Amino acid sequence: MDNNNYKKATILSVLAHPDDESFGMGGTLALYAQRGAAVYLICATGGEVGEVDPKFLEGFSSIAERRKFELRCAAQNLGLKDIFFLNYRDSGMPGSPDNTHPDALAAAPLEEVAARIALYMRKLKPQVVLTFDPIGGYRHPDHIAIHKATVRAFDLAGDASCQIDDLPPYQPQKLYYHLFPRTTLKIMVRLMPLFGKDPSKYGKNEDIDLLSISKVNFPINAVIDYSSVDDLRLKAAACHASQGGGRVQKGFLGWLRRRGGNKDYFMRAFPPPNSKRKEKDLLSGINFDA
Repeated sequence: MDNNNYKKATILSVLAHPDDESFGMGGTLALYAQRGAAVYLICATGGEVGEVDPKFLEGFSSIAERRKFELRCAAQNLGLKDIFFLNYRDSGMPGSPDNTHPDALAAAPLEEVAARIALYMRKLKPQVVLTFDPIGGYRHPDHIAIHKATVRAFDLAGDASCQIDDLPPYQPQKLYYHLFPRTTLKIMVRLMPLFGKDPSKYGKNEDIDLLSISKVNFPINAVIDYSSVDDLRLKAAACHASQGGGRVQKGFLGWLRRRGGNKDYFMRAFPPPNSKRKEKDLLSGINFDA
């Protein structure tokens, strides 16, 4: 694609917590920012429920304040043009009391959250929108909630009958879901019992069921190689020190990345793909004059 077109491009990533961008699709965001695209992020919560060692809270009034500080650091390394906080409360993992907190993202009305996201779509006019897959990667309630709200917002943004701050309708051209590579995950699930680990009780709190997640398959329609900017992704991840950002190459996520070879995987939700050929550029087919 003509390099000048990258400078005409706007990409909007809609995620749930500070660190979702760096631990997830950060390589892709950094790649397009470096190519000249305007890359924006909507972060729905402050990550209030995340576990934080007290040493990281020195000089900060709350976990959310610390984590937003870390996100701004990460955004600078990734080259993001701006971040927009929706300021919902972190809902915690499935079944926790935080799910029903009145300010929790998971408890917020879908139409309310979607309208707020659609507002930014109309203001920023992204050609491409990125978010989580339908199960939120690992079934985090906030990831699932923001996925549903983003899908709804994608439609609302272009709906002329929907009034949002008197802004004219605007329809983004593409919608993608970020994916974990399932083949790698299935291998991990098979190997874990050999080392005495239960794949249905993964993580520090044993609240992630990798076994059930590995059985959910989504088509991979785009593969983005971000090897050229992996140093920026690593620097961004390191900003999230309170969440173990310096250890992103270790554990589950690190193993997946090494297996994936510095690539991000996406399902194209809109427009529906008409070919089995995997895209190598999320901006392919974009009409920059629209």
